[in-house]
Amino acid sequence: MQTIYILSGLGVNHRVFDQIDFGEFVPVHIQWITPLKNEPIDHYALRISAQITTEKPILIALSFGGIIAQEIARVLPVDKIILIASVKTYHEIPNYFRIAGKIGLHKIIPMYFLRHANLITHWFFGTRNTTDKQLLKQILLETDPVFIRWALHQTVNWNNKIPVQNVIHIHGTSDRILPIRHVKCNIPISDGGHFMTVNRSDEIADAIQKIITT
Repeated sequence: MQTIYILSGLGVNHRVFDQIDFGEFVPVHIQWITPLKNEPIDHYALRISAQITTEKPILIALSFGGIIAQEIARVLPVDKIILIASVKTYHEIPNYFRIAGKIGLHKIIPMYFLRHANLITHWFFGTRNTTDKQLLKQILLETDPVFIRWALHQTVNWNNKIPVQNVIHIHGTSDRILPIRHVKCNIPISDGGHFMTVNRSDEIADAIQKIITT
């Protein structure tokens, strides 16, 4: 049985993949590590890649995890990367995020707001029922605040201009964090949002299995 490696997103953990059926593939969830002070993203990617123990792995990466997966691919040969609700270059990051990065707005957002679910976070993530909202609430509370600050900074300042090779991009047409109008994806998920690995898990699983079995 082949191993596949999963990277979750900013503010969420492996539980957002709990409902995904990977078929005969064995998922290994990459665990986020605490970034060093002022650590560059390429250095972080090199450190976290130590969790990958197979040659030319398949990486499945959600949101910010997609950025890290592509940085890993620059230091470690990979078979393919499946991006979910993510971006391939800085051109696909909305201008307002990049502007926020230039003026440092992301540095002054209260940590309470980033770690506590509210009407705004539910709207952005697309959590529509009590179960999804409760899951998001629990995950946000458990997220390392040091990692959140660092990952936000890396996202809004990511300057990658050229996509890495062998990337397949799945994106929801109703994603409010990374709107689909800014990205070029291979597989659009109709009405899918940023939480679609949870609330559109069957469609995501079907798309993933078609990709990894071809």
